Amino acid sequence: MDWGNRKDILVFLEQKDGKALNVGLECLTPARALAQHTGGQVLAVLMGTDNKDAAEKAAPLADGVVTVTGGDYTDGAADAFTWALEQLAARYNPAAVLAGNTPLGREMTARLCARLGLGSVQDATALAWDGDTPVWTVPLYGGTVLNDVAVDTLPVVATTRSGAFAKPEAGQAGAVTPVDLQVPADAVKVKVAEAVKEISEAVNLEEAKVIVTGGRGMGSKEQFALVEELADLLGGVVGATRPAIEDGWVSRAHQVGQSGKIVAPALYIACGVSGATQHVSGMSGSGYVVAINKDEDAPIFDVADVGIVGDVAKVLPLMIQEIRQRKAD
Repeated sequence: MDWGNRKDILVFLEQKDGKALNVGLECLTPARALAQHTGGQVLAVLMGTDNKDAAEKAAPLADGVVTVTGGDYTDGAADAFTWALEQLAARYNPAAVLAGNTPLGREMTARLCARLGLGSVQDATALAWDGDTPVWTVPLYGGTVLNDVAVDTLPVVATTRSGAFAKPEAGQAGAVTPVDLQVPADAVKVKVAEAVKEISEAVNLEEAKVIVTGGRGMGSKEQFALVEELADLLGGVVGATRPAIEDGWVSRAHQVGQSGKIVAPALYIACGVSGATQHVSGMSGSGYVVAINKDEDAPIFDVADVGIVGDVAKVLPLMIQEIRQRKAD
């Protein structure tokens, strides 16, 4: 690929309550790989009503931080964010624009590509090279097929899946550059009238280091309580499959899978989970997977590092007892 005079890589860091989401910080790693080929810098982009804390965290992970601050840049203000991103792309003439594969990240990058006539890559899980051309790996059909994608338009625009890349190691803090971008009235078609805090905001599956997930194999809401007990004991978060949610054992905010949350914890414990494709595609980026199922042919064992064949209602109490004893010692 001929990068021309394009060198720098812009990475949009989405924030929640003034904190940069991990998926955006992880996106700085493929950005660094791109910058090594283009000879440019990695510039983290922050937009919000107050970017100070997020900028301090991002600065050691990037060559520079660009901050756009103002009352128009509130959570959910996709019109303002997209407009500002387009202005920054025009100003910095980047080789690539990256973002985390969140609803906002997907919307912004798709709209940017539509406005500039660019190709885009969504939900990338890996980055390789064909000479100087970046080749992204994108899961299809619920993760059953891995497709390699290369775009031939500049800037390259892509979103990356949570947990697919590790966050870069901290180095010398890059300079923070404020950019004043006043959003014109005609650029905003939709305004956020009210933000209602839902229960899902208290269930931070995407950021969790440990997730204990219960499936239909837990048998009942009473036995599902074992999943909650183990998660609490390990300092983790409770996950669930769709059947467990539809049976009313736990709220939908806990759903892991293609139609729920995409997660990548260091430890994932699947309890009574069969391992349907729709679920596995949502947790395949986990660091270490432990599966408990009485069916030795359950598909979940194909992705597990450790598989325990047995009745989850009998195995979990033993695990909980052993962990409690070890923590007491």
